[in-house]
Amino acid sequence: MVIETVQSTEAFKALVTEVTSQAGYKEPVAFGIARVDRGQKNAEKILQANFGCMNWKENFGSAAVFIKALQEAKIDVDFSGSEFVATINENFVENAMAAFTPYLAEATGEAHKNVQVIKTLANMGDIGKNFRIVFLFEDSKALSVEAVYLKLYALSLGKAELRKVNLDGAFGILHNVAWVGNRPYELEYLRENEIEMKLNGTFPYIDAVDKFPRYLQHIIPADNTRILEASKVRMGAQLAAGTTVMPGASYINFNAGTLGPVMVEGRISSSAIVGAGSDVGGGASILGVLSGTDGNPISIGENTLLGANSTCGIPLGDGCIIDGGLAIFAGTKVRVHPDELAKIVKANPNVSFENKTTFRADAFQGLNGLHFRQDSTTGEIIVRRSTREVKLNEDLH
Repeated sequence: MVIETVQSTEAFKALVTEVTSQAGYKEPVAFGIARVDRGQKNAEKILQANFGCMNWKENFGSAAVFIKALQEAKIDVDFSGSEFVATINENFVENAMAAFTPYLAEATGEAHKNVQVIKTLANMGDIGKNFRIVFLFEDSKALSVEAVYLKLYALSLGKAELRKVNLDGAFGILHNVAWVGNRPYELEYLRENEIEMKLNGTFPYIDAVDKFPRYLQHIIPADNTRILEASKVRMGAQLAAGTTVMPGASYINFNAGTLGPVMVEGRISSSAIVGAGSDVGGGASILGVLSGTDGNPISIGENTLLGANSTCGIPLGDGCIIDGGLAIFAGTKVRVHPDELAKIVKANPNVSFENKTTFRADAFQGLNGLHFRQDSTTGEIIVRRSTREVKLNEDLH
């Protein structure tokens, strides 16, 4: 059987209703069609998945069409698990084209991207075995490389919130590969062919060896976002418009990023989030959940400054400053003068403190208007109410 050509939008809606009314049908959390890079030695090993368009809690009509097209192409969709992945064929494409007929003419630019994917595949002719369709029916632990990439895309495209996507086991699923531009190579393949490739001049220039690709290998950033070195941002990071990532000691890991214009000259570790207008100074580090926070993810508020070579190991609110070179961890002992403590309480009316002058730094976590600095005479770390306004240069963001 094949899908008969759908002649109108009303007929399209009727087809979608027919598909979604099937017994056992489940609406996907996410779905998309990807071109995959397979292993040079083991063709069954998926090294990377490139999604021209991915969907996260949206476009359920397109999902229904894809499912119907698979069924008519004799590919049974299993709704019982958390995810379903299959290799598509020309029969699938023909069926999807028939269902999307009312939208083919207007599918350009930002309109009907799932239809654009099918149009592109139809124009390719023989699509072979390099295109895979992925459905996530639950946001649970991924079971395939394709599913991990779908989630990384959701984060980097801003379709899913940071720290709200289940990435458990992602490291164990992705393969450690040699990246040559946008192409991944199996390390075992390179080892086996090293002598021949070097002697005949075909040994590739390897940019990196990692399980994750670089952000810019898959994502086109906003017009006012700047990334001066591609290696500084990992796929799965999320960069809000206006973010600037400078070269040198800067780095943004996966499942971490910015919520607005931010100057990044330091490191934003996995699961760390930085608010709009903040400045992560040269060499500054925000600890990740695997690097000293005991699983407590760190958020930095708006208009906050982390001075050069400082370390932030606690969440901070808005308008905070950590002076250059200071390391503030949860257990760091800090002193505060009673007058300054009163000012901090006034800026954060929902908190209260014991009547003392020495605290652990995490007693102040998440509060606004803090300034951590070091007494140059005693060497003590002190915290006071910030009197400075952190403001980015609008011309740069």
